[in-house]
Amino acid sequence: MSNPSSGKMGYALAEAALRTGWEVDLVSGPTSLLKPEGAIVYPVVTGEEMFCKINSLFELCDILIMTAAVMDYRPRHYSEQKVKKTGAGLVVELEPVVDILKTVAAGKKHQLVVGFAAETENIEAFARRKLIQKNADFIVANQVGVPDSGFEADNNRVTLIDHSGEACNFGPESKLAIAKELIARFSFELRDR
Repeated sequence: MSNPSSGKMGYALAEAALRTGWEVDLVSGPTSLLKPEGAIVYPVVTGEEMFCKINSLFELCDILIMTAAVMDYRPRHYSEQKVKKTGAGLVVELEPVVDILKTVAAGKKHQLVVGFAAETENIEAFARRKLIQKNADFIVANQVGVPDSGFEADNNRVTLIDHSGEACNFGPESKLAIAKELIARFSFELRDR
């Protein structure tokens, strides 16, 4: 029902962008990470809140980098009270949540859109498909569930796939080091627009 995403990669990207001189609006789910100094931080709790805030900021941005590992499904029904054990089984009905990246990217005009793909298998193939399906300009794919990389880790290894299908590998190294390399690449792309 959840994943152990810590927000470390998103915060590293915000830090690297700030160091490059970018203005940064950071839409962040709950985390214990220190807020990057100089970023405007918008705290959200639900995927719906995240979608609404990103959607409201999108028109004015030059680049959208979507690192958040938002759930694909949510419970259809919520209980205001604790659900007590009855000894019987419990069925939780799920419904899909809004696909933030796909929905927002469908309205892009001048913006550069970067998505992340946290995968457990067929990383590059799934990332390439996501690049097209989500109308993104770049996908940053990383394998989760491996030691010292991905969710909760301080280090990462990623594959950046661009709109032409070219792939470039980064890492293994710290998330901040990878973030600096990615921000440099996106800065170059923005200059060419």
